[in-house]
Formats: sequence, structure tokens, C-alpha cells
Amino acid sequence: MNYIKGKIKNTIFFNEDNGYVVALFRVKETNDSTMEEYLNKTITVTGNLTDVKIDISVTLYGEMVNNEKFGKQYHFNQMEITPPTTEDAIIEFLASSFINSCGEKTAKKIVATLGIEALNIIKEDKNNLMKVEGMTESKAEKIYNSLLNFNKSSDIILKLQNMGFTVEECSKIYNRFKDNIEGILNDDFYDIKELIDFKRIDTIYLNQFGDNLIRLKACIIESMRLLSNSNGDTFSFIEEINFVLQREFNIYLEQEKLEDYLNIIIADGKIHREDKRYYLSTLYEAENNIAHTLKLIDSMPVKKMDNLEDRLNAWEKLNNITYNLDQKKAIIGALNNNITIISGGPGTGKTTIINAIVKLYIAKYNLSPLDIMNKIALLAPTGRASKKMASSTSLPASTIHRYLKWNKDRNEFFYNEDNKTNQELIIVDEVSMIDVALFNALLKGINLNVKLILVGDIYQLPSVGPGLVLNDLINTDLFNYHPLNMIYRQSNNSYIPYLAKEIKNVDLSEEFLMKKDDYVFYQTDASNLKETIQKIIDISLTKGINEKNMQVLAPIYKGDNGIDNLNRILQDIYNPEQRSKAEIIYNDVIFRENDKVLQLVNDLEHNVFNGDIGYITHILGNKITINFDGNMVTYEKKDLKQIKHAYAITIHKSQGSEFEHVILPICHNYYHMLYNKLIYTAVSRAKKTLTIVGEVPSFVRAVQNNYANNRKTSLKEKIMLLYEV
Repeated sequence: MNYIKGKIKNTIFFNEDNGYVVALFRVKETNDSTMEEYLNKTITVTGNLTDVKIDISVTLYGEMVNNEKFGKQYHFNQMEITPPTTEDAIIEFLASSFINSCGEKTAKKIVATLGIEALNIIKEDKNNLMKVEGMTESKAEKIYNSLLNFNKSSDIILKLQNMGFTVEECSKIYNRFKDNIEGILNDDFYDIKELIDFKRIDTIYLNQFGDNLIRLKACIIESMRLLSNSNGDTFSFIEEINFVLQREFNIYLEQEKLEDYLNIIIADGKIHREDKRYYLSTLYEAENNIAHTLKLIDSMPVKKMDNLEDRLNAWEKLNNITYNLDQKKAIIGALNNNITIISGGPGTGKTTIINAIVKLYIAKYNLSPLDIMNKIALLAPTGRASKKMASSTSLPASTIHRYLKWNKDRNEFFYNEDNKTNQELIIVDEVSMIDVALFNALLKGINLNVKLILVGDIYQLPSVGPGLVLNDLINTDLFNYHPLNMIYRQSNNSYIPYLAKEIKNVDLSEEFLMKKDDYVFYQTDASNLKETIQKIIDISLTKGINEKNMQVLAPIYKGDNGIDNLNRILQDIYNPEQRSKAEIIYNDVIFRENDKVLQLVNDLEHNVFNGDIGYITHILGNKITINFDGNMVTYEKKDLKQIKHAYAITIHKSQGSEFEHVILPICHNYYHMLYNKLIYTAVSRAKKTLTIVGEVPSFVRAVQNNYANNRKTSLKEKIMLLYEV
């Protein structure tokens, strides 16, 4: 392997999360003939380190590359600390900033007394330092500990590399676990799955330690996790677990033997069994806690509002609004009960109901702006959904993660069962998107003396994570529930909410092929789909409809008519290449200034969340600045895995959002994603106009495909059991 030896003289950039470093390096030695011209010169080096050690002799393995932005850089993929072997080098090391309480004078005395093996002699026994003239026990302790700490990270990195981890993976592992790293490697190896793909960890573990009980337990738990995440179930049956064990990990067990191992894991407290159901403990505890907390909230004394019907009538007159009977019942019920559920499709008035509930509550208790902040919380699972609530009520709204103050690194919430929030009226929108884990976290963090109002649409796609919270709560028939069915026309020739209802009822009328004020179906086959979308967008641009108010929604990423390909085409239309626009390439994708992009993960620190859409304002070097509705967030190039182009996005990612104008392509290429709830969700995202483009037979088949993954959950029965006692 080619290498250079020398010292890091200065750090230009260092990312503590993944250890990526850009540094100045003084080359002293090399075995690479192409690097000989750099001997005794300072060059720029890049790579991954656990920490940066200035002025310590190291060996870097890599090669010189030519960066198009920054010129020649030596990129290394492995680093070793070069042990000092001469007396002068040992003295220099001992006198460096890495060794506490040891200046040059003391260092010379140590080498004079202990010789060329001084470092090993000290590590063997710190008392050997007491042989040095003038040494104190306190100083010896500090020198000994700092020497051990210096070597510890290097030893661990070398150990991880020898196991088969890359330098970047080593950096992630070390920086995450640090003082606990030995215990992780020896006892809890699979805990590294927080950082690195389970299959990769399993391959490394199998190569290092072979097939044993530790691996078997980890693979059983991972099989249960895969089942829950892929199916949305909160529990599994033993036959399902066994099937996934075989398919994913080539582990074949008799059912009786698997049951023995499951019992061992139950004793460890990581899974739970009820009859023939096996739960991951986190999901079992989540369902139990949700059931108990809702029962407690429901059992609290109810604070009712006097003269509520009169107040509502006055509110209608003041705001020139007329609510139907179902809407009035929902508003009054929400303000006069501890727990209320409101469900309805597009156009049924959920937003105006939320606004009325909040404003009547504020008026009743004469709340000041500060009181509102302390007494009321408007929440949603996504950033865009919370912004929609804030816009409709003119009051602050937040994501659930932000409200509970989620710590991403520790995956913990600041507000929890030991530290509650103090709001007394909490309205949560888009509840169909909330899984049992997040709903459990919310209930843990709020006080029991609260009016909890849950709003959603039970016909939308279920949560990505395990559970069926909204449906389970409704199906108990125990809580104050108000379904909304009446649709309000935007015009006499509007159709979007009616189409959504027809899809929901699996009963398409002939009108779905007729042009309406807010709707049109352009018929074309899959081969002409992209060209038809291009023509529609060209026409829309002449009407002032651009990428800011137009959204393409599609079911899948891959394929000729998939989202990735659509985004390339739409980028050329909306934001073509220009010399004045800076660009950056990441994984063969061109990001350009003014591009419309989608955030893929929650980032509480920067107040940007999964599903948020923004626009690239600046690209400078390897840094991109994105404007998310006035929130400017800067990304390093390595962080671009967090974003995608957003000219076209998945229907799943559109949940919790509304778009003025929606284009929905439908063709047989999407066959495995053509089902009722997905199409219903897409249609219900359109606010002003909906344009469906594609094949009529594929659309009809999607509507008729009432496929629903009947999730296995036990929240409903856990709640009902509590009420029977």
C-alpha cells in the first residue's frame, strides 16, 4: 500500500459526527514515487479520523487526487500513528500537548532514566515513573493516564479496521460510544446497528465470532423489527419470525427450538409474549402506556364551557360562517370532553373546525398571547402540516418532535413521563400519520389534565411506522368521535373532494373523465406520459403556475416514469442549466441554485423536518444553503443524502401537505403501488386543481384495488379491556 509519513500541522475542517477532516500535512517520508516531489513540503490531506492529532507522527495510506474545486489533495482511507522510535522523538512526544504535566525538561529526565522503551515501561506500570528524579505521584498519575488515553483511540480504531469496518464507520462507532466502546465490542456488538446497517454488522460479526447465541438473539430481534416496519404490525407470530430468520439470515430452526430462544430473549426483557403474540418490548410498552394514559385523561374531571351553543352562534355571525350539524357537534364535543376524535376527508371542514375550537377557547378564558403559548398546543407529525395549522389559525403550531424537544443523538425527548408539558388544550392534526411510538411519546410528555383533540382522515395511508393509532381509537367506540361526511363545493363545477369520496367508496362515477373547473384527466399511455406532463407544465407556466405552486406526485422512484427520472426532466424545465447558477454533483445527481428540494429526515437543531420543501439559494464550494420558508439551512456535501429534488415527490411524502395544483401520473408501470388508499391520499392533496395524466384502466384498477395491509395491532383491545374493569 502506498503511504506518506509525517505530521498534521493544522486543521482546516473537522466534522465530529463522521470524523471527516481537511488538514495541512508535512510530508517526511513516502514509498510512492509520485509523492517524492512533496517530501519536506506541506500538502492538503482529506479523510476520516476519530480525532485530529496535531504534530504527532502518523502514516497515511491513500493517493493524490485532483479536486475540481480545491486542486490537488491527498485522500487517505487509513491512518496509523507512527510510534516514536528515537530518543528525540520520544522526548518530543512526551513534551507535546497530548501528555499532561510533562514539559521538555521532565521528558528528557524520563528518557534518560527509562531509556528508549520509556513509553512501554510507563504503560506497564505507572510506578516506574517514580524512578525519575523529581517525579511526584500526582504528576506520574497524569502522565500515565494521558498516555493511555492517547493510545486508546488508536488501538480501538485499529481493532475495528481489522474486523472489517471502514475508516468512516470506525469514526462513527468511536465518536458515538467512546468510553463504552470496549463493552459494546465485547458484549453488545449489535448495538452498533444504531449507526450502521444491520446486515453489514452481522456479516462482520459472523466473520469474527461465528454463529453463536449473541448473533442468534440479535437476528431474531432484527427479524421482528423487519416484520413490524414492513407490515406496520405491533406484534408477530412465531411462524412469521421463523420465515424472516430463514429468508434474511439463513438461520433454520425447528419451531420448538426457536421458542426456546424467544424465551431467553423474553428473560432479557427485549421482547414480550402474550398468548401466541410476540412483541418487541418497545411496541408492547407503547400500546400499554397509550391505553393507560388515555384512560387516565378520560377519567379526569371534565371542564365544560357554559353557553357553548350561544358562543358558537355568535362566532358564526362574527366570521360569516355557517357550520352544519355534524361540524357543530364536533366543535361543542371537543370543548366539552377530555378526549375527542374528528375524522373527515378533503372539503369536510376540518380546518375551520380546528380554528373555531381554538378561538372559542381563547375567548372563553380571555387568554393573552402569553397565555395562549402556555395553555394551547397545536401539533402535527410533519413540518408542513404544522405550518398549515399555523396558517389557518394564525397561531403558533409545531411538530410533535419539536414540541417534546427531541434529542436526535440520544433519540430521547426532553418532555417525558418525568417532565411534563403544561398545555391544557392540545390539538393534533394528521393523526393517521402517527405511529404507536410517537403517540406514546406524546402521551408521556403531556399532563393528564388536558383536552386532547385528535384530527385526521382514516381513509388516508397509515403511518410509516408500526401501529394503526387513529383507526384503533375510533374502533373502540369509547371516545367522543365525530365523523365529517358533508363536502363543501368550491364552485358548482368543482370535483376534487367528490372524486376523493368516490375513490374512498370504490364507486367511480362517469364524471371522472369529464373536465371540471378544478379537475381534468388527460388520457395517454405510459410511453407518452413524460411528454404529456411536459406539455401540461409548459401551458401552466404561461398561466403563472410554476414549481412553487405546482406539485407532481407519483408512487415510485425508479423506472422510466419514476420520480427520479421525472425530477431530471422537470429540473430542465423549471431550473435549466445556466452559467450564472452554481452546481454540485452528489451521487450522479446535479443540485443547482434555485432547485426545489425535499428534506428526508428530521433535523430538530435546524428546525427542518421530513417532508419539508425548500429552495437552494446558494452553492459555494461544498456547501449548499436551502431556504425552507424563511429558515435558511446550510448543508455540507456529505449531508446531501438528506435531500432529494422535489419537483416530483412520492405520495407518501406528500402526506400532511396541501398543494395548490397537483399533477398525478398513473400508468401500468406503477402496478404494485396502484391501490385505493394511495390514490385517495394523492387526490386529497390537491387544493385548487388536480390533473391526472395516464391510463384510464390503470386508474380504475387502482381505485378498485382496495388493498389494505390489515395491520396486526392490539391497542384497541388493550383500551377496551381497561374500560371493562
